Amino acid sequence: MMQDNGFRDVYNLSGGIKAWNGETAVGPAEQGLSLFEGRMSPEESLLVAFSLEQGLRDFYLLMLPKVTSDDVADIFQRLANIEIKHQDRIFKEYVNVIGRAISRQDFEQRTMKGVIEGGMTTEDYLAMFNPHLNSPGDVISLAMSIEAQALDLYQRAAGTADIARTKSLLMDIAGEERGHLNQLAELMDRIS
Repeated sequence: MMQDNGFRDVYNLSGGIKAWNGETAVGPAEQGLSLFEGRMSPEESLLVAFSLEQGLRDFYLLMLPKVTSDDVADIFQRLANIEIKHQDRIFKEYVNVIGRAISRQDFEQRTMKGVIEGGMTTEDYLAMFNPHLNSPGDVISLAMSIEAQALDLYQRAAGTADIARTKSLLMDIAGEERGHLNQLAELMDRIS
């Protein structure tokens, strides 16, 4: 099943999740799903996804004035720019799904404000992970945690979707989050 969803290396852990020592998503299984409740058409799920990406981009940009390290400021800016690329793809997919042109401005007016990837608030992430905001490693770890939460949320939302197109779109977005995690892992390797 996991290999069918894009995972290349799948291992059977003796002892299951309790034996796992690596990163896991946190919070209850329902966390963040309320964002998708009543919004499970393909169009609506893309609006939610765009909103989550915007929330994360806003978070990264809000962190810029809080850091004194140029390296960390560069990382936050790069992370914010990645979210723009993801938003661009979601917008393009939205136009494809609705089958007609719409301005980016009109589209963005339909999105939710103040939400962030993974279904947690900015304050939740900062409190939970308590990163040292001038440490490149801590900032990348925080970003990886947020992306892991987002991957988990999109997969769970896809699992609750009754519409095949919505399920497919959400799994595609989850795949992009997996790609973001890989990019962040490579960045972490370069700075370590």
